[in-house]
Amino acid sequence: MWHYDAMSSRVVEPGRTAIGFVGLGNMGRPMAGHLVAAGYEVRVYDVAPEPVADLVARGATAVAEVAEAAKADVLITMLPGPTQIAQVMLEGGAAEAMAPGAVWIDMSTSVPQAAEVAVARLAAIGARAVDAPVSGMAHGARAATLQIFAGGDDDVVAEVRPLFEVLGDPDRILHVGGKGTGYTVKLLINQLWFAHLVATAEILSIGANAGVDLAVLRQSLLASPAASNFLAADVDRILSDGDYDESFALALACKDSGLAVDLARHTGSPSELLGLVDQVFQRARRHYGDDAGEMRPFQLYEDLVGRPLRYGHAPVAAE
Repeated sequence: MWHYDAMSSRVVEPGRTAIGFVGLGNMGRPMAGHLVAAGYEVRVYDVAPEPVADLVARGATAVAEVAEAAKADVLITMLPGPTQIAQVMLEGGAAEAMAPGAVWIDMSTSVPQAAEVAVARLAAIGARAVDAPVSGMAHGARAATLQIFAGGDDDVVAEVRPLFEVLGDPDRILHVGGKGTGYTVKLLINQLWFAHLVATAEILSIGANAGVDLAVLRQSLLASPAASNFLAADVDRILSDGDYDESFALALACKDSGLAVDLARHTGSPSELLGLVDQVFQRARRHYGDDAGEMRPFQLYEDLVGRPLRYGHAPVAAE
């Protein structure tokens, strides 16, 4: 468990810190692997046996229950959403199993309210909590280039920063405020990205139907005040290769979009555009299925114009 230096402060470093990691999906599996490779003692748990076996082969230790994973210096959870967080931390007994001084880092995309009961239980036993959702998709998790948005007390976030630097880009680890602010910032980032996707699909569809070459239109938009990271990077995967990012399920994207709408309602904030974008994503989910890629809403517009929006396809002649 925790080791102390001469100043009696907690030190997080390989060989000294035990980590429990729960949730080994497309994001969690490579993240846990980076911690193992960095020399940390990592205890892993997931309902699926294959990622557990893979990480054990690389040096992790498997545990049979989430409560066993929680008996560590740091517990990291990377879960689909609020329901699973409650199942692990409350129903699974992870919160009660944590020791005084231990830290729970939830890297799931969720809402502040989903963690409140677990955080209160941890505080009662002297454990701490940080919410630290990530951006960067599955390829960022594999490359350890994630952007991390940490919400929590200054000293606790500083204490666990060495772990964040293993998992993400050190220059893009942001301490965004107190507990719950990490969740909020990540949800808002996701929803703005979703809005960029829908708006870009609509604009490119109009341009193609008006007879403008897609490559020319995209370059013109990038050279204008309307430029965005989605235009600069993400949409190119669709226009070049028809890649809708199947590594992140549309069902999860819809979960995130719905949580953002719920957050707006909870805070009494206007959310007309959020609601409209959420409707587009929900329609794509009904049409293409839960497991379709998160950028499939773009295909709704392709279906409406009657062809894929790809470089090299002749534009439809404008009437």
